[in-house]
Amino acid sequence: MPPDLDRRTYDILRLVDRHGPIGSIQLVELMQVHGYDIKGRTIRLTLSELDDLGLTTKVPGRGRRLTEQGRRELEQGNVSGRLEQIRARIAQLTSRVTYDPSEDAGVLIACAAFLEEEDVDEALSLLSRLESRSFGPVPASFGESADDEPGDYRLLVPSSISLDGVLLAHGINATLTNAAVLEYEPPAASSTDDDSPAGGRIVRHVDVINGQGSSIDVITLLIEAGRSDVSSVLESSETGLILGDDREFPINRFEEARDLAESTRDALGGVVGFKRPRERTQFQNRNSGWSFGSITYAGTGELLLTALYEYDLSTSWETLYGMVSRRKLEPVEAIARAPNADD
Repeated sequence: MPPDLDRRTYDILRLVDRHGPIGSIQLVELMQVHGYDIKGRTIRLTLSELDDLGLTTKVPGRGRRLTEQGRRELEQGNVSGRLEQIRARIAQLTSRVTYDPSEDAGVLIACAAFLEEEDVDEALSLLSRLESRSFGPVPASFGESADDEPGDYRLLVPSSISLDGVLLAHGINATLTNAAVLEYEPPAASSTDDDSPAGGRIVRHVDVINGQGSSIDVITLLIEAGRSDVSSVLESSETGLILGDDREFPINRFEEARDLAESTRDALGGVVGFKRPRERTQFQNRNSGWSFGSITYAGTGELLLTALYEYDLSTSWETLYGMVSRRKLEPVEAIARAPNADD
C-alpha cells in the first residue's frame, strides 16, 4: 500500500491520468496552469517516486502513464482531500441556489446521469416509474452530452443538496452530517392517516456514515457498494432501501425548516423525514447538540442515480453537476417523448 500522498502529488496523478502518456515538460506547464509554482526537477523526482511506488510507468519516447494500481489509488485514495473539495463545492453551489418552492421557480442544483444511446429508452422508462411509485414529481432535463462528457446523452434531475440551498436562502444554515441507508415504505404500505407523509415514509436508518459535511460523496460510494434496493420498491411497491443524507439546523427554526423541506419535496419529489432532538436515536455523531433538529432527504436525483446503477443503465454520473434553472426541467411525460422527437 502506497504511503499517504499530498494533494500536489494527487494532482500530478490526475493530470497523468487525463493526458498520459505525458512528459515532464508538459506536466510542468499544466501544473503551473493549475496554480502551482513548480520546477521541472521537482516533477522529475516526483515521477520517479511514483514509478517506484508502482503508480506510474514509463512509455518509451512519450512520457508517463498511470498503472492500474495508480488508477485505483487516484479513485480510492486522498479521501480527506476529496471530501474537502466536495465540501467547498457544496458551499459554493448552495450559496447560488435561488429556487423558491412556493413559486417553483429559480436556480437549483442538479445531479447528472450519462447514458449510452442503447440505454436511453429504458432509462427514461425508469424515470417514469420513479414518479409513478410516489417519488414524484421528477422534473428532469434530457439532451446530448457535451463533447467532454461521457455517454451519448445527459439526464439532469434535482439534487438533494438543493434543499440546503433553499434553507440557506431563507436564513437557515443547515449542516450536512451523514449519508444514510434508509428503509423506505411507500404510501400504499404506510398509514392511511391524514398525516401520512407525501412521497412515503422513512421508517428507520439502516446504516449511517459520517460524511464529514460532504455526505453526497459518501452516497456515491454507497451506490457503488450496492447498498440500495430501489428495485424492490419499483417492482413490488414494497419496502426497500434508498440512500439519503441528513442535515442539522437550529431547532428554533424547526417549523419553518419543515415547511420549506415539505414544499421542496412536493415540487421536486423525493422522500423527506424530520426529527426533533429527543427523537434522534439513529445518529452516531455524539457531538450533536440538543439545540438542533434534523432533516433527512432522499432527492429525486440521488434516487435516479441509484436506480440507474441497480438496473445497469449507467455507471457514469455527477452528484453535483452544477446549477440549472427550474424552467429548463420538464415533467416526466415531456421527457419521455424526447428520444423520438427527431424521428
